[in-house]
Amino acid sequence: MSTALAPPRPPAPGGVRATYRRRLLVLAGLFAALMVAVVLSVSTGAKPVPLPEVWHAITAPTGTENDIIVRSLRIPRTAIGVLAGIALGVAGALMQGHTRNPLADPGLLGVTQGAAFAMVLSIMVIGVTSLYGYIWFGLAGALIASVGVFALGMVGGRGGPTPVTLALAGTAVSAFLYALTSSMVLMDEQAMDVFRFWQAGSIAARGGDVVWQVLPFIGAGLLLALINAPGLNTLSLGEDVARALGQNIAVTRAVGVAAVTLLSGASVAACGALSFVGLMVPHLARPLSGPDHRWLLPYSGLMGACALLLADVVGRVVARPGELEVGVVLALLGAPFFVALVRRRKPVRL
Repeated sequence: MSTALAPPRPPAPGGVRATYRRRLLVLAGLFAALMVAVVLSVSTGAKPVPLPEVWHAITAPTGTENDIIVRSLRIPRTAIGVLAGIALGVAGALMQGHTRNPLADPGLLGVTQGAAFAMVLSIMVIGVTSLYGYIWFGLAGALIASVGVFALGMVGGRGGPTPVTLALAGTAVSAFLYALTSSMVLMDEQAMDVFRFWQAGSIAARGGDVVWQVLPFIGAGLLLALINAPGLNTLSLGEDVARALGQNIAVTRAVGVAAVTLLSGASVAACGALSFVGLMVPHLARPLSGPDHRWLLPYSGLMGACALLLADVVGRVVARPGELEVGVVLALLGAPFFVALVRRRKPVRL
């Protein structure tokens, strides 16, 4: 499938203000949609909570059952869903831009398998048993795997890793780590249980402590992503043109890889392997934002948060009084999208 690039084209002089206003309106609309998704997430579940009681639980809690449900369970769950959705949406847009691959997602850098390997290793070797311990080891594994992929992608190349070498290195590292992880969990029942739950992907049973643990990493990743956006726009013109314009390609790639690692590593370590968010969301955001990554990244972040929260709400509603893990719902929704994307006849323009 063709992955021809469509570099940002400036609008006609008379349409600059109109284009800017339209993009701001779309951004405001996406933010409003996220607020609706947040309200649904906080009020919907095995025990529905009316909106007046949700407001009471937030502003003047008295210790009722609904207050405890909203404050202790649903608000932390919604917060981690928003953070993970924003992180995965932005990371997916960055990965597709840097690799020029419309089928790329954050897992292509080895982030998912690096986190899984480190978590399983911490259980078997160190004896970690708490969720908070898994998060730190998972994040460290994601960081190390991404650095390894970036280093392998630079082997034999000039001016930093190319989209092809980065994709090939990521695929190789992911396959190797998956093989190691699979062989390890077969020898340890506890590791198998944790890995199986983590592999499904979930934002349930996540307390406020998890939110505060991942927030600094996601915040740093978003900052790097915004810094990386102009350089990524220049790279979309072609590496030769980017060099002629004075762009340091190796630095731009390094900043992009660091942003993807922080964003997807933190969310994957906390919530498990939430697939398809980073793949789907940039394709839904690109018709609204155009190819300019300065707008594509925030659009993708807001749409990623909406998608993740709404999938979580669907999982709570369709399986009452139980629930489906959000990773399962995302896979059920994302698989048809992936098939449709692969079967598209028109070239996907990034």
